[in-house]
Amino acid sequence: MAERSFAAEVGKLRQGAGTTFRGEGILAVTKALLQSGVAYVGGYQGAPISHLMDVLGDAREILSEFDVYFENSASEATAAAMLAASVHQPLRGAITFKSPVGTNVASDALANLASGGVTGGSLIIIGEDYGEGSSIMQERTHAFAMKSQMWLLDPRPNLQAIVDTVQAGFELSEVSNTPVMLELRLRSCHLHGTFTAEDNRRPPMTVKDAIESPRRELSRIVLPPASFLHEHEKHEKRWPAAVRFIKERGLNEIFGDGLADIGIIVQGGLYNTLNRSLELLGSSDAYGRTTVPLYVMNVTYPVVDDEIQDFCADKRAVLLLEEGQPDYIEQNLHAILRRAGSDTVLHGKDMLPPVGEYTSTAVTRGVAQFLRKYLPEAIAHEPALLRPDTDPASPFAPRVAPPTMRQRPPGLCTGCPERPIFSALKLAERETGQHHISADIGCHLFAINEPFNLGATTMGYGLGSAGAAALNSKDADRRTIAVMGDGGFWHNGLTSGVGNAVFNENDQLLVVVDNAYSAATGGQDLLSSQADNPIRSTKHPIEKAVRGIGVRWSRTVTNTYRVSALRDLFIKALTTKEPGPKVIVAQSECQLNRQRRVKKQQSEALNTGQRVVRERFGVDPETCTGDHACIRISGCPSLSITDNPDPLRTDPIATVLDSCVGCGVCGANAHAAVLCPSFYRTDVVHNPTLRDRFLAAVRARWISFASRGMEKRAARYEVAAQ
Repeated sequence: MAERSFAAEVGKLRQGAGTTFRGEGILAVTKALLQSGVAYVGGYQGAPISHLMDVLGDAREILSEFDVYFENSASEATAAAMLAASVHQPLRGAITFKSPVGTNVASDALANLASGGVTGGSLIIIGEDYGEGSSIMQERTHAFAMKSQMWLLDPRPNLQAIVDTVQAGFELSEVSNTPVMLELRLRSCHLHGTFTAEDNRRPPMTVKDAIESPRRELSRIVLPPASFLHEHEKHEKRWPAAVRFIKERGLNEIFGDGLADIGIIVQGGLYNTLNRSLELLGSSDAYGRTTVPLYVMNVTYPVVDDEIQDFCADKRAVLLLEEGQPDYIEQNLHAILRRAGSDTVLHGKDMLPPVGEYTSTAVTRGVAQFLRKYLPEAIAHEPALLRPDTDPASPFAPRVAPPTMRQRPPGLCTGCPERPIFSALKLAERETGQHHISADIGCHLFAINEPFNLGATTMGYGLGSAGAAALNSKDADRRTIAVMGDGGFWHNGLTSGVGNAVFNENDQLLVVVDNAYSAATGGQDLLSSQADNPIRSTKHPIEKAVRGIGVRWSRTVTNTYRVSALRDLFIKALTTKEPGPKVIVAQSECQLNRQRRVKKQQSEALNTGQRVVRERFGVDPETCTGDHACIRISGCPSLSITDNPDPLRTDPIATVLDSCVGCGVCGANAHAAVLCPSFYRTDVVHNPTLRDRFLAAVRARWISFASRGMEKRAARYEVAAQ
């Protein structure tokens, strides 16, 4: 199961030459791969290109028609190693994953691939996860391209430009025997537009052909002395070949040249943002008809010296838009211009933010500063965002006092099965004391925030156990705790975490959060998923895997919503005398994926008149004491506060909102923590049967009869009070 199905859209991939293709960016990339004659595709899902893997999965029938092999890789390193198929064979291959974290994982394979070089076109489609939409550390892929000398393409956010760049990327890789990285930002992946389609191409050589006709060229194997010569080949042959191709094909673009004696150089992925800023200033329009010359770097590495010199030759000053840091391109341009003896002034991060995402506001302010200094007549408008934040007319002027606006940190979904895990752990720590907790990448990382405050470090996907490896002492009176998701477990954690802990007899407790999907990357199936997958092998238990590599103490919990039982298991795991690592597999299905399935089933049942029962929870306002301990130990978004109905009590009481999915964690927490018994469960019955109606009538009469005496006594008290 994936976050989204593209079963309906993939039919567009059959469109032929001359037709107009309409769709999303990632769908266009898939079409471009087919038009390029790709032989194999692999990758690891993850924002912002997780949907690309979903598209490829849904398009497997079309891929098979053209003998294209597709694989969901176990990790980014696995995907990168797939490109070894193109080292000796003229096979066009493509892989995809999010960057830079995915590139970090794949860097060993990519470095070896770039050293020996490739024969067939090799394209690495990078989801550049940077800026406000990112969930990872803020770094750029540019450094990896420079380090291993792989060419980096950064196309304009335009479907035709993206499709053309995909196809040109394969050719560039082949003429320079170098793997090529294609950088797609979040907005490029999910923008909608059109492009002129071409016919899909069957690869000249298929994977089957390559298997049956093996080839081997000793000089491309990364082993001395060949590896010493690869560095020379990169500089003397591959680089010049790449530069010639870039220039001949015009991969970089120039707009409005000759219209002014200043110019702007921009990374291709930032072109739309720049044009919007120029439009706000009155220096361009929505169609890109600029009055300021622009040089768009659809190839950000290598930088073509001749093109930079030619663009700057007749210009007094140039502004460079390079998002993020370090300023790799700016330093490169300074070297090119100064070596050429150019007196063109180059501005960059002196006028634009040195770090962070280049939003419309940041770019508009930087471009306005540049134009005011060198071409003030180009500014026809002064947008409000240029006003200082202290100006009431500024859109960024504070409208309310800052203390009244609280930050809203990310948190677990309503009904998430991971919430009771951390509630149980907090309750267990009441008896065992606090522990160092090594966190991991995934939804469970939200436990570092209120109300749980659990987790001290996170070192990478599947590295939760390894992150606690050093904190291991036989003299300590308590053991460390590591947390890892099932996605991270199969990605990296089994060997680097569990295997390492077994080998070194580490005494840690590892909690594997098994929600049946690689949920953090879009809800894709993995080895331990319980779903029947027609093209993948699933239902391989995590506990069986850890026992297979030497873990002696392991338990699997199949219902994490039983908070009391889970608390007791934590206490046992943290106090047992059993040596070596302890593993608890906390297993419950991702609530978000479950709701996608269950709501659809319930809707279909309601439409056909079937009986449907929905569990809901509530708080008895007469019983609730208003101490809010239930909220502090749960943090469920559906658990909030409301006015106290008792006029003699001023503290607000707890209440359950309509978003409740009936998981029961609130009541289970209250019971496990010995809180007030104010929670109750209600079954909401749709399309009730005659039996349901009869039971409801009997219950209503019994409640009315049982409460009659209480109502009479209450009435007497009211009369006496008067």
